Amino acid sequence: MNLRLATLTLCLFAASSAFAEKADRDKPMQLEANRISIDDAKKIQILEGDVVIIKGTMILKADRVVITEDQYGFQKGAAFGGKNGLARFRQKREGRDEFTDGEAERIEYNTNSEIAEFFHRAWVKSGEDQVRGDYIWYDAVSEKYLVTAGETRDPKGPPARVRAVIQQKSKGSQPMQPAGRGERLELKGAGGLTDTPARE
Repeated sequence: MNLRLATLTLCLFAASSAFAEKADRDKPMQLEANRISIDDAKKIQILEGDVVIIKGTMILKADRVVITEDQYGFQKGAAFGGKNGLARFRQKREGRDEFTDGEAERIEYNTNSEIAEFFHRAWVKSGEDQVRGDYIWYDAVSEKYLVTAGETRDPKGPPARVRAVIQQKSKGSQPMQPAGRGERLELKGAGGLTDTPARE
């Protein structure tokens, strides 16, 4: 029961697995909350009240975290609220002296698709690059972002906008390769096959 909670919580908020510090996987998980309830029959775990989750360099802070598991063992998690109404996470990037930080009113993560979603007042910073919008969709496998501005809440105010700061990469640095979901597939031709069709 606790092992499943710890495993999901790590998956839940190591949202940028391509960037995450690999050593974090082997670190113990520390969970703090005012209340934790676990329903094994319904496969739901709920942490409430000043929730703090620490695993290695990953730190998550929220008012409430809800974790569910489907019939195939895939888990989804959602973190709600926190200081100033925002859930927050921070994790060191692999092989760099940089961190990935994020915050939103609600953060959701799906362990099957490895997609993180940030809802309302969303902000993600990775190294010196950052994006801000009403909604951020992030695929940890392909390292792709989708950011939308949302609707303007004040009809007399300016239209909502997405904001991004992308730093120029130095010419001598190698681009970071995304982590794969497994070993790379190597395709090889089968022996005995020819390129010319057989004649009848």
